Amino acid sequence: MITWIHLRSVSYLGAWVGMATILAFHAHPDDEALLTGGTLARLAAEGHRVIVAVACDGVMGEATGADGQARLDELRAAAAVLGVGRVVHLGYADSGHGPILFPDPPDRPRFARVPDDEAAERLAELLREEHADLLLSYDAQGGYGHRDHVKVHRIGALAAELTGIRVLEATLPRDPIVRLLTIMRKLRILVRYDPQVIRTAYSSRAEITHRVDVRRFSARKRAALAAHRSQVYGKGRAALAFRLLIRLPLPVFGLLLGREWFIDPAASPTTTLYDDVLRTPATQT
Repeated sequence: MITWIHLRSVSYLGAWVGMATILAFHAHPDDEALLTGGTLARLAAEGHRVIVAVACDGVMGEATGADGQARLDELRAAAAVLGVGRVVHLGYADSGHGPILFPDPPDRPRFARVPDDEAAERLAELLREEHADLLLSYDAQGGYGHRDHVKVHRIGALAAELTGIRVLEATLPRDPIVRLLTIMRKLRILVRYDPQVIRTAYSSRAEITHRVDVRRFSARKRAALAAHRSQVYGKGRAALAFRLLIRLPLPVFGLLLGREWFIDPAASPTTTLYDDVLRTPATQT
């Protein structure tokens, strides 16, 4: 019999003793690598237990089809690269991005149709089971406004209330993202994103509390992105951008994606940006 001993994390002048358990809650496979891949790799390398839970399997049709199996297999492969200890799919189907919410597949509901309290309790059960210390979720805009991403924010906040866990919301600084996507749109690398939507997406710098330097983990983050082969080599609207990213030389990749950003919704606005998600303004005093 294997007995797992969970040590709660203790902070002393920024030095962490014991092992923390961090659960990163994402909408779809590949989101974990794009938004938090470097942070998860860094946490795993530091000896913490890292779990990834996705609300959706990223598939519009039946989960038993080849696409459904492929997306979750890719997620597991990406997670292994990052050092993630466990991957969980909460059991929902992708809701799609656009004005039409299609009927549910026959084998599971679309995430957007699931009552918030039901999904939050499912996530809370996982947090309790793992005795998690920190939940990583999404900002209030759901990044760029995908209905599943917005719902991840709501469900994460509700699950945090149910369990009392600390939550940080993954985001990006709005201004540089607007500039980057404007350039990509002019180069026709991304052509289906609405510039007006992007101008209100993600977060202002004033809201951001954590900027995590993950350049040392650029190789792992790039490899995790590459593991999502159906997205990289498929016909989705972001496929070309994915292919360009994974072909970048590591120094350039690190320059573009070597920092990850979070909001502590419980913190007051501050000019200090913390470089470790396990540190908060309270631990600095």
